[in-house]
Amino acid sequence: MDALPTTEAEAAAELERLAAEIAHHNRLYHTDDAPEISDGEFDALVRRNAAIEAAFPALVRADSPSKQVGAAPAGNLAKVPHARPMFSLDNAFDDADVFEFLARIRRFLSLPENAPIALTAEPKIDGLSCSLRYENRRLVRALTRGDGTIGEDVTPNALTIGDIPRELPADAPDVFEVRGEVYMAKDDFAALNVRLLAEATKAGDPDKARQFANPRNAAAGSLRQKDAAVTASRPLCFLAWGWGEASALPADTQAGMVAAIRGWGFPVAAAFKRCDTVEEALAVYRAIEHERADLPFDIDGVVYKVDRLDWQTRLGSVGRAPRWGIAHKFPAQRAETTLERIDIQVGRTGKLTPVARLKPVTVGGVVVTNATLHNADEIARLGVRPGDRVVLQRAGDVIPQIVENLTRDEPREPWTFPTHCPQCQSDAVREEGEVDIRCTGGLICPAQRLERLRHFVSRGALDIEGLGEKSLQEFLDLGWIAEPADIYRLAAHRDELLGREGWKDKSVDNLLAAIEAKRSPDPVRLLFGLGIRHIGSITARDLLKRYATFPEIRALADEIIALRDEMAPALGETEQKFHARRDKAIAEHIGVENVGAAVGHALADFFHEPHNRAVWDDLLGEVSPPPFVLDVRESEVAGKTVVFTGTLETLSRDEAKAQAETLGARVSGSVSAKTDLVVAGPGAGSKLKKAAELGIRVVDEAGWAAIVAAAG
Repeated sequence: MDALPTTEAEAAAELERLAAEIAHHNRLYHTDDAPEISDGEFDALVRRNAAIEAAFPALVRADSPSKQVGAAPAGNLAKVPHARPMFSLDNAFDDADVFEFLARIRRFLSLPENAPIALTAEPKIDGLSCSLRYENRRLVRALTRGDGTIGEDVTPNALTIGDIPRELPADAPDVFEVRGEVYMAKDDFAALNVRLLAEATKAGDPDKARQFANPRNAAAGSLRQKDAAVTASRPLCFLAWGWGEASALPADTQAGMVAAIRGWGFPVAAAFKRCDTVEEALAVYRAIEHERADLPFDIDGVVYKVDRLDWQTRLGSVGRAPRWGIAHKFPAQRAETTLERIDIQVGRTGKLTPVARLKPVTVGGVVVTNATLHNADEIARLGVRPGDRVVLQRAGDVIPQIVENLTRDEPREPWTFPTHCPQCQSDAVREEGEVDIRCTGGLICPAQRLERLRHFVSRGALDIEGLGEKSLQEFLDLGWIAEPADIYRLAAHRDELLGREGWKDKSVDNLLAAIEAKRSPDPVRLLFGLGIRHIGSITARDLLKRYATFPEIRALADEIIALRDEMAPALGETEQKFHARRDKAIAEHIGVENVGAAVGHALADFFHEPHNRAVWDDLLGEVSPPPFVLDVRESEVAGKTVVFTGTLETLSRDEAKAQAETLGARVSGSVSAKTDLVVAGPGAGSKLKKAAELGIRVVDEAGWAAIVAAAG
């Protein structure tokens, strides 16, 4: 692991970056079923975040990944709260981690150093976690894990899975939630991809065949269908590993509970075993690892749980994970091959990712031809160049990566990271303190265009109803839109649009009316909608409080560009000190509280590109945002301090803060004696508890909405 930050400012900045990055990958994995990084890489990000939080406990964020489980459910299925949270497990990566897990348990329970602790051990299957609720022994609801607090209702879909009983026997409790993993067997996964390709070929469009990347994605995508008939056509299985809410427990041990669940007709892992010692549990791990390739389903480790349920209750949980369980991950599988070339892929947010094109090699039963190289620093660390012999691994058995260069000492020209985006030729820059190099092309970059336009019309930005991702992609493919201003010219294509599938007079007129209604958009929403890096809705609002119009914002950017061009290192001044002096000058020039040099650099980088200036001018030729005026409304919270905690379901945290500000309230991140009101959503924890201890008024999200609605 790289050295930890040495100052609070550095630590806070990295924690902010890690929170956003981990949330992004959580959403891709749990909500979109489309991971971009391996389990190992994700685990490394989580461990880095935990290490910084341990070193700087006062900087732990409200949105810290250590407090989160999974990701918020997607919008296409009903969201339902879990009766009991569905926690995730902390990870162990070697035997030492497992021994430390046992040591922590002994310390917590005040047990002697050599006190025996019985464990259960079972394979950690790689599927989609699901909770099955039975009332009066009949299945009434099936929920995905979601974010651990709220899941997606997949009841009709779960009823199509043959492994899931619709009824429990008479000896089962009145209320019982069986929890386990929905998965797809390896052979069934391969057969499904073959069938989907054959169906698309028969329909005359094989290029549009859905091909799942791995069994986990196939299982998740199949279970989370709107149409249960699609789920029924997919070969899904279920394996039980635990329980949630229960009106009674049929046993007082983990092993006894699993035996009862098996007796009710649920499949459980054949390798499940109760172990009297940690050495016995590790022996189970070795045996399962040895048999891993022959198992019918994918696994990525072994789960250990304390067997005694009374000890589980005493141990409880910390953050998002129980203290009584841990997942012992398998090491990645490896192979050698030749790196043939390095290509650059541009992501939807502008990140330039180097991809290694490899001589095909089989790793863990899968033929691999590509591997991520992550970023320029990773290429420099490995010293890789086309022609090198490299060691490849499939970390987490998902996305391959290069871990070693076997020929770095051979004389060969180094590979140079591009300074311009290969898609649009805009400058590719790396901000100070970051590892990623990003395209500055923004809205004119083909790779970023859809994501940027989707952001522009999103609820937090222009909020143009009826213009979703599917419609945006359709208009992009037709060449009708390429930048935000084109949205306001869609009326010219009305007749052509009426001739397309799915578009009728009413839907077309509604869309065009929604667009016209945004000709004089809120300036904060418009500035936020442009997607300039580091300018979220709160920062946009802070900037416009001082620089009230868009011409003033552009003038500020030009001034920062000039300031950067004029400044140079003093004689004998180190680069680090020069950057600090320059950044201080930029922040002072901006002169807005909580808006620093990062925002100034982002504005300057945006307006440095001629095409971004053209996009800006073109957009302002179509819309006329009024000058920003802070409209403070009379309300019961005017002059008071408000704290938001937990998950907000109807608005974003930034929107809530903006609402509070318009009501004349001050928003704080922590609860203290000076706090006047706490707004608590699902999953509220320590802040809610402290509010109760201090006797502070607490309302839920509906209560906050009532306060907003009642404001003058």
